[in-house]
Amino acid sequence: MNAASVELAARVGLRAGRVRLAGFQTVLSTLVPKAAAELSRSYPGIELHLVDAHPAVGLNMLRSGHVDIALIFRNADTPPDEHQGFRLTHLLDDPLYLISDQPDERLGDHRDSAWVGGCERCRAATITACERAGFSPRIAFTCDDTVIAQAVVAAGMGVAIVNGLALRAHRAPGVHATQLTESPRQIYAATYGDPPDPPATTALIELLESTAMALRAPSRDEVGLPAEGPAR
Repeated sequence: MNAASVELAARVGLRAGRVRLAGFQTVLSTLVPKAAAELSRSYPGIELHLVDAHPAVGLNMLRSGHVDIALIFRNADTPPDEHQGFRLTHLLDDPLYLISDQPDERLGDHRDSAWVGGCERCRAATITACERAGFSPRIAFTCDDTVIAQAVVAAGMGVAIVNGLALRAHRAPGVHATQLTESPRQIYAATYGDPPDPPATTALIELLESTAMALRAPSRDEVGLPAEGPAR
């Protein structure tokens, strides 16, 4: 059925068809809308269906045929065989930032602070970064929503590590961000099965790549970094 679907899509080309994409919160609020708008302008006959899904859920949906593309992230220390069987297109590296209610701080300044962490999978980047700085973070708040995490930080109740796309999508007043120079997370578009992909899938991935290229060098103002001096 998949082979027949691909052959039919190739015959129809980009005049009609559909593409289904699963993505997580920060890409759905930054990268995807711009690519989706360009897809609609360039190929009005293609229907786009979006699903908000954690990367692990998105990969399961991709494997089972419920979506055509899954947007995922992997940390720099993720084993390379974790996504075996999927074809990955690298879109961008997403830097991590320490956020606090005071400017120009370092990880080491918060050895004894309360930390905001996500689920077990999502807090891995926070734990790794803190351990590299020589301490284990005390996770006092568990939350995967970066808007809530920033609100907690702005209230002076703790600190957190968030990614650059999250700060593009929303930056709470009173939150200061300091870029961490090590281990940005990597954003990929994943597909499954033997190539070639249907034309609509290929077209959307190409638009995601071009959109990601424009996001690879955020200005300091966009993520709330101080204008003077290099990021620490």
